[in-house]
Amino acid sequence: MNRTELSNMKQPPVPLATLIGRELRNGKIEKPFVKYGQAGLAKKGEDYFLIKTDCQRVPGDSSTLFSVFAIFDGHNGMSAAIFAKENILSNVLTAIPQDISRDEWLQALPRALVVAFVKTDIEFQKKGETSGTTATFVLIDGWTVTVASVGDSRCILDTQGGVVSLLTVDHRLEENVEERERITASGGEVGRLNVFGGNEVGPLRCWPGGLCLSRSIGDTDVGEFIVPIPHVKQVKLSKAGGRLIIASDGIWDALSSEMAAKSCRGLPAELAAKMVVKEALRTRGLKDDTTCLVVDIIPSDHPVLPTIPTKKHNMLTSLLFGKKSQNSTNKSTNKLSAVGVVEELFEEGSAMLTERLGKDFPSSTNSGMFRCAVCQADQPSGDGLSMNTGSFFSPVSKPWEGPFLCTNCQKKKDAMEGKRSSRPSETA
Repeated sequence: MNRTELSNMKQPPVPLATLIGRELRNGKIEKPFVKYGQAGLAKKGEDYFLIKTDCQRVPGDSSTLFSVFAIFDGHNGMSAAIFAKENILSNVLTAIPQDISRDEWLQALPRALVVAFVKTDIEFQKKGETSGTTATFVLIDGWTVTVASVGDSRCILDTQGGVVSLLTVDHRLEENVEERERITASGGEVGRLNVFGGNEVGPLRCWPGGLCLSRSIGDTDVGEFIVPIPHVKQVKLSKAGGRLIIASDGIWDALSSEMAAKSCRGLPAELAAKMVVKEALRTRGLKDDTTCLVVDIIPSDHPVLPTIPTKKHNMLTSLLFGKKSQNSTNKSTNKLSAVGVVEELFEEGSAMLTERLGKDFPSSTNSGMFRCAVCQADQPSGDGLSMNTGSFFSPVSKPWEGPFLCTNCQKKKDAMEGKRSSRPSETA
C-alpha cells in the first residue's frame, strides 16, 4: 500500500454541511433533472403511490424545490394506504424546524421521517380501522436521496458501472431474523399458519393478527410490536446521476433487484416503469397488486440517463450495501460505495424510538411550553414527559433532558417496546 492510500484511509468522515459548503463556495452546485415514469396493474386495488415534484423547503421560494415519490401497499383494505399517502409528507414538514439552511434541513430529515411515520400511525389508529400499509417514501433534493421505509416495498438505486444498491430493508418475518427476535422479545409470537393435522404452511407470521410483516402503518388489530418506525437511508449521488426503482412486492416477488434494474436499462423512465412491470408479469403472472415508479436523477447537460455497461459481481455489492443497514448505529459517517459514485450520509434501522429521536431534539417553545417530539403538540411543563424518565432511583434517569413526549405518545412508545398496550380496543 503506498503513502497516498494510507493517507486516504486516515482521513476522517466529512460532515454533510462541509461537503455542501465546499460545493457552494466552488460554484459547483447544479441541480439535476428529475424525470419519472409510473406503471402498474391492480389485483386487489390496494396499492397507492405519490408523485410530487413541486415541494418547497421554504414556501414560496422556488429555489428550494424538492421531489417526493412514494409507494403504499395496503393490506386488509385500502384506507391505511390512502391515509399514509395523504398525511406523511405534511407530518414530515411540520417536524422540521423552520428558518434553517438546506444542509441543516437535510440533516434533520431522517429524524423528521421517523416522527412522521409514527405520528401518521397514531392518527390513523384513532380512526378505529384495521387495515395496514407498507410505506416506501423517497425525497430527492438535488443529488441527495433520502429513503424511509416500513414493510416489503423496496427502493433500489442503479448507478454508473451497473452497481445496484438497496436503499431499503425488507421487514418480512420470513427473511429478517433480527425483526423476529425483536418481536418475540416484545411479547409477540412468530410462527406459520397451522392447518388440520398440525401441519404448518405459508410464510412466517406474527400472532396475534397473522401479519407477515414486522413493520407497517396501521394494523390496529395486531400487537403493538408491529411498529411504524422506518428504516432510513440517505445517500448523495455523484454528478453522473442514477436511477431509482421504487415498487411494491408485486414486483419484488417476481424479480430480484438486479433483474429489475437490468430489464429497463437504456430506456427513458416512462418506458422503463412499464418494462419492469411487464417483466414481472412475464415471470410470475398477476398474483398481487403491482406498482412501479422509475425515477431518473440526471445531470442537467444530459437529456436522458446514459446507458451504462454492467460490471461483474453486482449481486455481491448489492447485498453488502443493503444488508449492513439493519441495525446500523453509525449515524453520521460518509462511506463510498464500491464504485465511488454513491456517498452514504446516514443510515439507521433501529426499532427503538428513543434511539431514533436522540437527545438533541428541539423540545421547548418560546412560550415556555414543551413540545411533544412526535405529535408536535405543546404541553405545559408539568405535562411533558421526558423519554429519559426511568425508575426514580435509576442512576441513568434524566427526566430534565429531552426529547419530551406527551402522555399519549409516551404510551405508544411503551407499547411498541412491549411494556403495555396503547390501543383501547385491546383493553375494552
